[in-house]
Amino acid sequence: MDIFEKCYNYHDPDEVKAAGLYPYFRPHHAKTDTIVIMEGKEVIMLGSNSYLGLTSHPEVKEAAKKAIDIHGTGCAGSRFLNGTLDLHEELEKKLAKFVDKEDAIIFSTGFFANQGAISALVSRHDAVFIDRLDHASIVDGTRLGFGEVVRFRHSDCNNLDMLLSRYPDKGKIVVVDGIYSMDGDIAPLPDLIKVCKKHGARLFVDDAHSLGVLGKNGKGTANHFGVVNDVDIIMGTFSKSLAAQGGFVAGEHKVIDYIRHHSRPFIFSASLAPALLAAVDKALEIMQREPERIANLWEITRYAAKGYRQLGFDIGKAETPIIPIIIGDMEMTFKFWKLLYDNGIFVNCVIPPAVPENKCIIRTSYVATHTKDQIDKALSAFEKAGKQLGIIK
Repeated sequence: MDIFEKCYNYHDPDEVKAAGLYPYFRPHHAKTDTIVIMEGKEVIMLGSNSYLGLTSHPEVKEAAKKAIDIHGTGCAGSRFLNGTLDLHEELEKKLAKFVDKEDAIIFSTGFFANQGAISALVSRHDAVFIDRLDHASIVDGTRLGFGEVVRFRHSDCNNLDMLLSRYPDKGKIVVVDGIYSMDGDIAPLPDLIKVCKKHGARLFVDDAHSLGVLGKNGKGTANHFGVVNDVDIIMGTFSKSLAAQGGFVAGEHKVIDYIRHHSRPFIFSASLAPALLAAVDKALEIMQREPERIANLWEITRYAAKGYRQLGFDIGKAETPIIPIIIGDMEMTFKFWKLLYDNGIFVNCVIPPAVPENKCIIRTSYVATHTKDQIDKALSAFEKAGKQLGIIK
């Protein structure tokens, strides 16, 4: 049997493309966070995770340019061997301090941060408990490790309690998203902490979508709930609020040092480029210096959510700048996406396996630099498309 046979028989994208409804890999340029140029026309971007609108900030761009002048474009090696710069260590100290932990370690992607930390910590004598809606990087981290993987119902602390009780003699760690990337809801950390303490389990929180969004100055979910000392590990990414690429994990020094010496995705991947480190450093500074950005983000979020609800759209339990429009049927979701795109609105079309079967969504996300005028134009396009397809009356 030819291993490529499955590739030759894979026609799903071709069928969607033939129908003119394919929403993925759409190139754009001249990015300004809220407006992009796609196929020669301006489009309002409602699919970006640049929550604070810092990817185009002049200070962030200048910092990246200066880092290239000093350090070049890359490190040409792994952190473990020859690829550690003073920029890496300085930023790790700042990140640890920012999230109120002893130490931090930087990975070359946010995906690697989850994958690398979880796989390093979970051995064959341990069990890792993950929420059914956890990000793919968390799931893949459990696959790379050797421990038993147990899934619990989304944000269901009673279900987690019952499952943890079955593993009294194993090392246990619970891994959750702070903000869930598709549903836009927040993990119930206080309740999760009670259950973890009851069973002697550690708690790992993925704050990829929470940094810059929740907590004082955007410090994340644990800070938002006032439970920083009860969360053992905080993970964050640089590709959302921090305007670049990469990720980090923060916690006790001994735990982070163990990850530093045991994480395969960390040891065997090239270190983060100087320009990206400098961009993150500057974005972190601006995020703390300009708290009004977070205030603007939440004002726009509330405005948009209210607008969708008033139009009759189902946005589920969304309570953050991630607002899903729940459609359900896959073909209908593709058609809705196309109508929005044709009316100058870019959103993310999300289908299985990113969401359950028959629960396809149009994922929208908001940026501090969005204007109410832009949101009004988007709501108008949503209303027009929704009525045309019979999604709303």
